[in-house]
Parts: sequence; structure tokens; C-alpha cells
Amino acid sequence: MNSNTKKTVKTVVIIAVIAILALICITNSYYTVDDKQQAVITTFGKVTDITDAGIHFKLPFIQRAQLVDVNVLRKLEIGYRSDDNDATVIRVVENECKMITGDLNIVNVDFFVEYKVSDPVKYLYSSGQPEEILKNLVQSQIRNVVGSSGVDSVLTDGKTAIQQEIRDLTMKELENYDIGLMLTDVKIQDAEMPTDEVNEAYKAVLSALQGKEATINLAQAYKESKIPEMEAEVKSITLNAEYDKQKRINEAKMQIAMFEAMYEQYKLNPDATRMRMYHESLQEFLPGTRVYIDTSKDGSLEKLLPVESFYAEEEKK
Repeated sequence: MNSNTKKTVKTVVIIAVIAILALICITNSYYTVDDKQQAVITTFGKVTDITDAGIHFKLPFIQRAQLVDVNVLRKLEIGYRSDDNDATVIRVVENECKMITGDLNIVNVDFFVEYKVSDPVKYLYSSGQPEEILKNLVQSQIRNVVGSSGVDSVLTDGKTAIQQEIRDLTMKELENYDIGLMLTDVKIQDAEMPTDEVNEAYKAVLSALQGKEATINLAQAYKESKIPEMEAEVKSITLNAEYDKQKRINEAKMQIAMFEAMYEQYKLNPDATRMRMYHESLQEFLPGTRVYIDTSKDGSLEKLLPVESFYAEEEKK
């Protein structure tokens, strides 16, 4: 190989190396972040930036971009493991699900936990295994809460309160650990007694409780249906009472007017008016009795005059 050929080969090798280096630099100078991620940028190993969705540029070989799924709910299974390829396949993990309640009963309780990354930097660098820390915290609070609850609450109507208490306690602990994870939900996936006989008995209890709730709902519906009817009846009674009240007021006003008119007549001729009132009272309290007026001085019967004739004459007028 002559000198010209050697130079040519050397030149081609240099150009090829430069081209490869340039290609590597170009491919390492940008990165893409999707809408569910954030990228943590480190420069010489130190965190210098956090970027959101989109195409971004970085210094090749100097800066590094680590993508973290932040807007994605992650799951944690406690007490069981499901098969990702077949949802019907469930494997029981007894050392996680078996626990003792506050009234010293043994139960098997499975939990489904949801969480997500709240701080990508802390998630990457605050601890070596943040998911494992979260799992241990949740398991600790599960045994704490279930261990202070009665078996009836765990198996029947206390599940909601137990879930909420576990969630609150775990979130409080997560704040102390500060590992960049946020707990979003804790649910009891399944709860049962370890033996079939006891489990069937509690299913019967649960069925009875459901029947009780159904009966209460029916009673409530009946109550709601009767309320408009009762309100209408109350309104009717109120209106009748108001009418009767107004009627009595009007009658009282009429009697007052009659009394005032009678009083005016009395002032004009008190003796005659008083005598007439006396006779009218006799007619009212002694109906059917013949009344006579004694016009004599000595009270002889021949001089008694019947009152009816006066009333007759008065009515003719």
C-alpha cells in the first residue's frame, strides 16, 4: 500500500469517526417527554432542571434526562397478587392478608392501594426503594387500624371508616418520610374469616344487614310519599282555623256594634230600654211563658196586660 492510499484510508477513517461522533452528539442532544411524564435534568450528576411534556434539548455527555411517570396512577396489592395477563388468576399472600382484629378474631383482608409520584426529584434521589417504603407504611397502618377494630366492622359495615383511617394515617407518615410519593386511595378488596363455616355465618349477617337497609329505605320512601299528603291536610286545617277565627272576629264586631247601638238607645230613654231588655231576657230564658204587665197600683189581675200584644203591635209597625 503506497503512501497516497494510506493517507486516503486515514482520511476516510477520521471522517467516519467524526461523523459517528457528530451523530452521537445529535442523538444525545434532545429528548422527548410525553404528557404523563416529567424529566429530571442533571448536569454532572446534580439536578438542575425539571421539564414537562414536549421536545427539549440538553448538552450531550454533560446533561442527563431521567423520565418519570408523574400523571399515572400506580397500584399496590397487599394480601394478594393478580396476574397481569389473566385477571381471573389471583394468588393469596397469607403473611400479608392474615391479621388479628381488636376483639381477638383472625381475618383475611386484602387491600388495593393507588398512589402516584408527587415529586420526581425526591422520588429518584430521596430513597433507594420508595415503593417498598410506601408498602411497609401502608401495611403498618393496616395492622394498626384493623387491630383496633372489631371483626364486625372489618367484615360488614365499618369498611369505609377503616379505609379512610388507614389512608389518613399513611399520608401523615408519608409527609414525614418525604419520598416524593402521594397516596390517592386505599380500598378493602376482600375481607373474610379464615374458615368456610364462619365465613358463611358472616355472609348471612351481611345479608341480614342489607335486608335491614332495604327495609329502612322502603320506610323512608313511604314517609316521603306521605309528607305531601300531611302537608296538604295541615294546610287545610290551618285555612279552616283561619276562617273560623275571622268568622268569630266578625261576629264579635257585630255584637259590639249591636251593643253600641243599644247603648245609644239606652242613653236616649234608659227606663224604656231597660224594661224592654228585661222583657226580652224573660222571653229568651223562659220560652213559651205568657208574660203580663201589671198596670194597677194594687196588683189586681183585671189590670194585667199581655206582653204579646205589644210585640204584635211592634211587629206590625
